Amino acid sequence: MMSTSLNDEIPLNIVTVSTSKAVMSKQNVPYFFGISKSTAGAKEISMNLVIIPAGACAEPHYHEKFESGIYLLQGRVETRYGDQLEHSVINEAGDFIFIPPYLLHQPFNLSETEEARAIIVRNDPNECEAVVHASQASARCTQDILQRVSRESKQEACAAT
Repeated sequence: MMSTSLNDEIPLNIVTVSTSKAVMSKQNVPYFFGISKSTAGAKEISMNLVIIPAGACAEPHYHEKFESGIYLLQGRVETRYGDQLEHSVINEAGDFIFIPPYLLHQPFNLSETEEARAIIVRNDPNECEAVVHASQASARCTQDILQRVSRESKQEACAAT
């Protein structure tokens, strides 16, 4: 005999969530809500698709009280992290990434032509997770993008001569 519930609390059903519309996340990047408390009745996890547009970055932030697991589906992403975003790691499609709670971080899409896509799983069932912005570091994103574009423009000009 198959059970239809676990201790009469959690119904034993498979739930499929289809999302075709992106929303702007608290990190200022497009998000597709997937599995969460509100969409699937999840009690302990959420799973979403995040897109970092070409040449863009998320706002510097950390997540309170929960861990994040990320699988990079497409693209190359540099993630700066640490109290002053002084550390950096570059990940490529196929990488699994772990981010502990309270770690300040900021992902940058390294491509100027293609978006980066990743599946994010957290041990927080809310799709609008507890994100804390580090507003003092947000200006670094704009400054770094402008410096990179300036460097690339100079390199192209040198190559043309």
